[in-house]
Amino acid sequence: MTNVTIDQIIRSKRKTLSLEITHDARLIVRAPKTASFSFIEKFIFEKRLWIQDKQKMVKERLLQSQTKKFIDGEEFLYLGNTYRLYIVPETTFPLLFCQGFLLSRAYLSEARQLFIDWYKQEAYKKIKERVDLYSNLFGLKYNKFSITNAQKRWGSCSAKNNLCFSWRLIMFPLQVIDYVVIHELAHIEEKNHSKRFWNKVKIMLPNFMESRKWLRGNGHLSIV
Repeated sequence: MTNVTIDQIIRSKRKTLSLEITHDARLIVRAPKTASFSFIEKFIFEKRLWIQDKQKMVKERLLQSQTKKFIDGEEFLYLGNTYRLYIVPETTFPLLFCQGFLLSRAYLSEARQLFIDWYKQEAYKKIKERVDLYSNLFGLKYNKFSITNAQKRWGSCSAKNNLCFSWRLIMFPLQVIDYVVIHELAHIEEKNHSKRFWNKVKIMLPNFMESRKWLRGNGHLSIV
């Protein structure tokens, strides 16, 4: 029929078909329980060009987001902006940020861990600042705050209202960080993703969909 491969079909009580291209370019079809496979195939055939274009874009992004090499001139993200890495002669500091990243040549073998440690420190300060800002503004009291090593789960709120955030968020624009912070704070009152939950998010951050879309399309960039 077509060279498009369906990787997974998820059936539910929904009334319409929808397509999802995952971060690793897999195709997931969400379909009504009553939809026949031939009906799904016909739908896929009609959408084949869109599917192929999306999968090509995702695969190109994956190639661009390979692990960093830590060479002179390489670019690194911080708060949504890119900054160059400069390898400098041996100094008293291993890694310094000053409108760019200065890495001492003597610490090249430790570069990845130095960057991760720096990102973690910055993430703790900046994300904690945003959590406290919005929790006070909207009267949402959390229990504990912590930074995690999660690669795909940007944030979480436990049953005890403990908030966790991935240090990788510090690479993203501030408005995206704010969205993730508000998303988790909203879970303090709504422990699900119901309509009431999304209404609460919208009240706190009216343009949250922009950041949500950005995160879905650019989350793969958080590679070190």
